[in-house]
Amino acid sequence: MRFFRTPSFPVIFYLFLVFGSSYCEVFTALTDLEELLSTENYLITTLENYVRAEEAKLDLLKKYAELYRKHHDRASEDVESYVSNPINAYVLVKKLTSDWQQVESLITTDVSTDYMANITFIKENMKFPTYEDLNGAAVALTRLQDTYNLETSSLAKGELNGVKYSAELTAADCFELGRQSYNNGDYYHTLLWMREADLRLNRESNDTIDRSDILEYLAFSTYKQGNIPLALDLTNKLLEIIPSHPRALGNKVFYEDELQKFNQFKRKGEEGEVDQSEEIYHDQQRETYEALCRGEISPPVEITSQLKCVYVNHGNPFLFLAPFKVEEAYFNPNIYIFHDVMSDAEIETVKRLATPRFRRATVQNSQTGELEIAQYRISKSAWLKEEEHKHIADITQRVADMTMLSMDSAEELQVVNYGIGGHYEPHFDFARKDEKHAFKDLGSGNRIATVLFYMSDVAQGGATVFPNILASVWPKKGTAAFWYNLHDSGDGDVNTRHAACPVLAGSKWVSNKWIHEKYQEFLRPCSLVRPPPELTT
Repeated sequence: MRFFRTPSFPVIFYLFLVFGSSYCEVFTALTDLEELLSTENYLITTLENYVRAEEAKLDLLKKYAELYRKHHDRASEDVESYVSNPINAYVLVKKLTSDWQQVESLITTDVSTDYMANITFIKENMKFPTYEDLNGAAVALTRLQDTYNLETSSLAKGELNGVKYSAELTAADCFELGRQSYNNGDYYHTLLWMREADLRLNRESNDTIDRSDILEYLAFSTYKQGNIPLALDLTNKLLEIIPSHPRALGNKVFYEDELQKFNQFKRKGEEGEVDQSEEIYHDQQRETYEALCRGEISPPVEITSQLKCVYVNHGNPFLFLAPFKVEEAYFNPNIYIFHDVMSDAEIETVKRLATPRFRRATVQNSQTGELEIAQYRISKSAWLKEEEHKHIADITQRVADMTMLSMDSAEELQVVNYGIGGHYEPHFDFARKDEKHAFKDLGSGNRIATVLFYMSDVAQGGATVFPNILASVWPKKGTAAFWYNLHDSGDGDVNTRHAACPVLAGSKWVSNKWIHEKYQEFLRPCSLVRPPPELTT
């Protein structure tokens, strides 16, 4: 069904203040997206009450409420599974942003006091997405599309790597993805999703978007990609639908002029290169990173053939009866995977304590040393102290037993939940020599080692990859990865450059302990090239 597009300005302006003033970045953590379903439930209930009060004139709103209820009930059957699917997450955010604005447009200026009071209560007391969340969700889907080489048509069908996770997107859903890409200056993805919107519109019995809108975005994005003749052809098709379309009339003249200039250059042999490629250029490192995320490459057999799994007790009497189960993932740098080192009870405690404190994860500015958010790190994090709960203290002691390093200079336990397509692009954990202000406030030197706990299984994606050495560690609940960031000389090991691949399907929870140099002088090995530690079996 179609919805009116001409809102009463005073009402919509007021509602924009209600809905648009709260910024909560729900797209950066899946735990926030789960709460959106509760928000949606309250919104539906409020909307249903309003429909009952104004039933004579709100038949269309009643149908909208029924549509919302249908989607919500499907999601409530398995909330975590529903929101962990990035397509469902995108649709959920879209329903509560651009779609919800259409609901607002049906509300007249004499909206009941109780209804507006309920809306205000929801805004003040529950999570509510903003248009920045919608943009973040859309960008996440296009990131997944690029990283995992996903076909636009498959994504629109609700498929991720051939697995059907959700209902199909409508033409309007695809249009909004294209529009968000357009707003970001990403004309490549604009073309992909506008074309898909056009294809789906042709198959819809009830149009969810106007073809004229699709053609307008398609035409200009095609021009920005360098194909002037096709941009002109699309504009002419738009004018066949709406002959008086003002922007189309102006663009037609502009494209004809541009095409004439192009043909003149061509006749003179001065034609420049026109990029009509449908592929985004990635440098070799980017391609390696994405291939690792897809599991397409691995270390050479000369390395993997030497790797083994062992029981380790480090000579610690406490570990004689229950030694660590250690899997060697790489040599030089040495990367180890410790299995079954965080219990389900500990994981639930960590999640419970961290969730109320979650804030957008930050990175350290290399010049100023200040913490700031970055688009290459999409997640939320919190920090936990040992004294807050016995489980946190036990985890810290376990890290000491695993690494044989002092925890006196270790940072607090950082807990991270990744959002829609959540990722952290290639980076170093240690501070490089030009980063003068890094860790200055801690006074404990550089980060000598990293221990990364995986607190959830991930259905697809979410690997930790090391592009320089072609190594990958895949999330497995209860395991932990351990590596040294520094050589024994104190210089950073550039081969520890690593990344958190985007989460394609599922929810990714991790926690980590960063261990610093101070107090480690007599604990770390002395060789410049760190051999595998002597393992006691």
